[in-house]
Amino acid sequence: MAYIEDDYLALSGIQHFAFCRRQWALIHMEASWEDDSRTASGKVFHSNVDSGHGTRRGTVFTARGIAVSSSELGLSGRCDAVEFEEDPSGVLVDGMEGLYRVTPVEYKVGRRKVGDWDRLQLCAEAMALEESLHTKVLSGALFYGTERRREAVDIDGPLRDRVRTVAAEMHRIFDSRAVPAPEAIPACRSCSLLNLCMPYAGSGLSVSDYMRHMEAER
Repeated sequence: MAYIEDDYLALSGIQHFAFCRRQWALIHMEASWEDDSRTASGKVFHSNVDSGHGTRRGTVFTARGIAVSSSELGLSGRCDAVEFEEDPSGVLVDGMEGLYRVTPVEYKVGRRKVGDWDRLQLCAEAMALEESLHTKVLSGALFYGTERRREAVDIDGPLRDRVRTVAAEMHRIFDSRAVPAPEAIPACRSCSLLNLCMPYAGSGLSVSDYMRHMEAER
């Protein structure tokens, strides 16, 4: 199935969706968002990354803020950075001469996560990059600002299949217009949407107990 542009969803939302479907729906369906220290620092971090400029170091040209989209996934967005390294065994890139190894790089302000949420976003960017530039992406990288650490990620078949499955589910829920019900998980206490989501509201706690629970989670 190929999506039309009017039906594209935000590519960055796949990370929110994989982490918590309700968080994704509140942000992308209900336009709810609350800044906290983590989201604010993330905006500053990305403003430095998404400068829209390109730089060259030796045989590597790094482009920033490349707009990409995928009709297969129905997603569109921008890549933080894409490295094009001259490589005789590389691939063709639309609009560029020579052969290159193409590596999308996604920048995250925090630390590496337990789940694959960031890897799914990176893979979705790689797949959209392939469609947009008519090229092939074999690997990508995640850079975590707090750790100052770069993690290589293989853009392989199983990861691509997961991206396709998650993207299809995003469209299904978006088209249903039904925000998923809250489900309390340990990660709720670090979520910037805790006050809007109220994951413990249906837990049987009294209002006073609920408020005490929220304070304890902070």
